[in-house]
Formats: sequence, C-alpha cells, structure tokens
Amino acid sequence: MEMLVRNKRFANLNAYKLRSSTIGDASWHARVTAIGEIAPDVLALQEVVVDETRPPSEWADEASTIIQQLAAECGLSATTVRADGSPGPTAMANNAHRGWYTALLFNPETVSPTPGGFRRLGAPDFWHGFTMMEFDIGAPVSVTVGSYHGDPFRGSWRRDEAMRIKGLLRATGGAKPGVVLGDYNALSAAQVRTQDGRLAFYDEEPYLTHDHDDLEYQLLPGSIGGKQLADRRQSETLLRRGFMVDAAAHLNVPWQATVGHWEDGKGDPDPWGKRRIDLVLATRPVVSALRRYTTCTSPAAKIASDHLPVICEIDPSKIEEGA
Repeated sequence: MEMLVRNKRFANLNAYKLRSSTIGDASWHARVTAIGEIAPDVLALQEVVVDETRPPSEWADEASTIIQQLAAECGLSATTVRADGSPGPTAMANNAHRGWYTALLFNPETVSPTPGGFRRLGAPDFWHGFTMMEFDIGAPVSVTVGSYHGDPFRGSWRRDEAMRIKGLLRATGGAKPGVVLGDYNALSAAQVRTQDGRLAFYDEEPYLTHDHDDLEYQLLPGSIGGKQLADRRQSETLLRRGFMVDAAAHLNVPWQATVGHWEDGKGDPDPWGKRRIDLVLATRPVVSALRRYTTCTSPAAKIASDHLPVICEIDPSKIEEGA
C-alpha cells in the first residue's frame, strides 16, 4: 500500500523591521504567536534589520542572533548544512551595503536541508538579499526555496531581479522544482478567467485614482497622470510561458490583501491602501502539487507586521523532476 505523504506548508512573513530592540516586546511575541498559528514547514522571512551605524563586519552576527532566537522560540531551525554534512551558517542573506536581511526558517522534524544546498545572493543582483536553500520535503526530488524582498523603488530593478531568480531556477529547457516566497513590492501579473470568459488580472488596478509622489515606484513608466497602470514587469517575467505560477491565482482563491491593514501612524505612512504584494510563486514542476493557499488574518498576525503572512500547502508526492 502506498504511504501517504503529508502536505508541506510554505509560508511568508515580512516581519516589519525585526530588530534586536524588538526581542521580547509585544510585537516580537505577536510574531512568534502568528508563526506558531501557521505551523510552517518552511518559512520565508524578510526585513530583519541591523544597526547600520555599527561596522558592516558586525552586521551578520547581529542578524544571525535575531533570526536564531526567533527560530528557537518558534520551534524552528535556521541553520544550514554544509556539503560535508556539518552545520553551516544561518540561512540569511543581505546586500553587503545594507543591513536588511532575508532568511529561511524550517521545521527540522518535517523537512531537511540538502547538504551544500544553501546560497546567499546580494548586490548587484538584489537590492535586498536573496536567501536560497534546497530541501528534502519528501518529494521525489529536492525543492529549491527562495526568500525574496523586491526592490521597493525601481520597477526596472525588480524586473532584473526576476531575471536573476529565473536564472537560478532554470534547468536546460525548463525549470527546477522551486518555490519563491516574499514581499515582491509589486502587484502580480497573474491572470484569471472571469465569469464571462475574459482574462483579467487577479489583482485589479489599484492606482487609477491615486495622487502622490510615490506613484513613481509602482507605475509603468509614462503612465503617471494617465491610466496609472501598475508595473507588473517583475512577475510577468517569472510567469512567462508558465515558468512559474502565482499560487493564489492558480488555485483561484478569493482575493485578499496582504498590506493596508495598518493605519497611518501605526507604522510607516501608507499612501497605497489595500494591496497584495506578498506572493508565493511556484515553478512548473511544482504546479500540480499546489493544494491550498490562505492569508493569515488572525489578531496576532495583524499586530505582528504591516504585512500579513501568506501560506501555501504543497503535496510533495505530486512534484515532478523537471518540466
């Protein structure tokens, strides 16, 4: 009789400026509570921020301490495995010129890092660091997982970052099994079929009536003051020819915003309103394994960050070797 393999839960959390000074405070406990509610097998984390007035040589130790303590309090691990099987560094990455980190945490009881499967990338490829690691999740092949934080200011850079991600996940003539979770800092280009049979963006145009200076960061060049169309070139690059799919749109779940629930003055001022910029994108070999997608809207999640966590469940037995 074929043994059943439990679905694996991949989640994303932009933790809103997770610093050493937040350890133990109310926001820290809200983050720990929210992560506990999600119970992820793999968690992609963004916005671990260190004191940039300190020498850059000290940044990694500070970031690692924050990430490792969060992992420990959540019953997770953030320690990589070297090719020889020995424990490696914390699964985190940054642009060496900036003290903002992405990271990957995982449940060591349910998934295992592939020895030598950790990579960290920064400038010139990524405005924030890109943390990438291969995992054994009980699938026929290992799965590459990335924690991504898109450039917040430049649509053209986000597009170039997408090309780099695509290169990291490509196989000759196809794609490796992979999932990239993150704060993409832009709307998805994914489309769905409407009731009358038309194709339309899963995320509707939110900027048509906006009037503020920050529009430059989110609109297609030349559209400010006109149609004011969202710049979707980043995800358009990744979704082209089905190289990846947007898990929420692919499963056609009811749309939910991931940002816009914090009022101005609670965190950073927000001129944007409700949007979905935290995404889970899966490569072609993983598409048939996508099972469930949700946005965590618990009280703890709403306190923890200005970004709500998103969760995607994947059936490891349905992942293909390559496509």
